[in-house]
Amino acid sequence: MSEPELNLTPTRPYLARAIYEWICDNHLTPYLLVDATQPYTDVPTQFVQDGQIVLNIVPHAVHMLNMSNDAVTFSARFGGVPKDIYVPMNAVLGLYARENGQGLFFDPDEYANVQINEDALKSNTTETSETTDETPKKKPSLRILE
Repeated sequence: MSEPELNLTPTRPYLARAIYEWICDNHLTPYLLVDATQPYTDVPTQFVQDGQIVLNIVPHAVHMLNMSNDAVTFSARFGGVPKDIYVPMNAVLGLYARENGQGLFFDPDEYANVQINEDALKSNTTETSETTDETPKKKPSLRILE
């Protein structure tokens, strides 16, 4: 008698969060290897080489880092220009420490048979583009009150 096939969620987001925490706890620099050719991936294209990009996600270099089960999102500066980054979890190829290369590289076929919630991905990329298209905010100013 064979067991019914279970619909388990991919392990990639859980392992990525654990490796990120381990790298940071050891005061190393976490690098995120991304397949920039995957749909809904929003990274600075000028730095993509051979369809891939490596992103430095050390806590002091990024703002509002979030590693959900669906995607990795954060804001960072590239050449002094702020950019919101959106990396669907199926585009995450690896997470490793710059200093020694230790980390995890994921099976690219892990998401081959996984139903990806495209509506959630579309809404997240739409929200990101809407927030970046707003009118520029005024620079902060300081007044001395007497």
